[in-house]
Amino acid sequence: MSWATDLRKIPVALIGFIWVLSDLGYYFLLPRLGITGGYTDNSMPIALYYFYWVGLCVVIFTPLYSTWQEHSRWGAFENPILSATVWTVFFVSAVLFVGYVIPALPPFVPPPGVHPPELPFADPWYFLPKSVDILFQQLLVAALVLSLASLGYGFRRISVTCAVLFGASHLLLLFGGAPIGYVIVFSLVASVFGLVFPYLMLKVRNGLAYSYFAHWSFYAAVVMFARMSDVMLISELVHGF
Repeated sequence: MSWATDLRKIPVALIGFIWVLSDLGYYFLLPRLGITGGYTDNSMPIALYYFYWVGLCVVIFTPLYSTWQEHSRWGAFENPILSATVWTVFFVSAVLFVGYVIPALPPFVPPPGVHPPELPFADPWYFLPKSVDILFQQLLVAALVLSLASLGYGFRRISVTCAVLFGASHLLLLFGGAPIGYVIVFSLVASVFGLVFPYLMLKVRNGLAYSYFAHWSFYAAVVMFARMSDVMLISELVHGF
């Protein structure tokens, strides 16, 4: 049996190990290297940090990614023109949002004594490392979906497993000092996305692109909601969990 064939059955534990290790590196290693603060204050170093993990996923999980057509309804980039159009529309939309929408939003001002996470305060630079971080997460989810499919899991079982594990992975936000309410909400939302990602990846043409777009758009929507809604109410609700 070849090395590539062996890697097609990489245990889910390895995918989880890489995910946890990357988060531990972000919360504990980077501060020891003098990279403190969040995505906005250290956008380039953190983007490079997650770029490393993106490359590691490609190196380790390429044999899994090569099985995509065996488990998906569609081949990768089966229609190059459509794929290029999807990518272009997303890229232009993201640039317009980051370059024009975010600067035009009102500032987020939390109530006294409340210390929400960085996301509501996000400026355009926030989305540089976040975009790479999301790519890393999507590559891990894709590896998970294909690994489970290679092990003979049915589609429903794959979806439930992804929902549980993707939701659980967001509990690691606790290491960053996020309020418990924020962590619970994001974990629940992540579980819902975890149900949807396998469908997009296995059942929809260019599904990985749509999965990435949905993931990225969630953060954009949170920023807009926080800036344009009653921020006092939102902050008190999340902080009060």
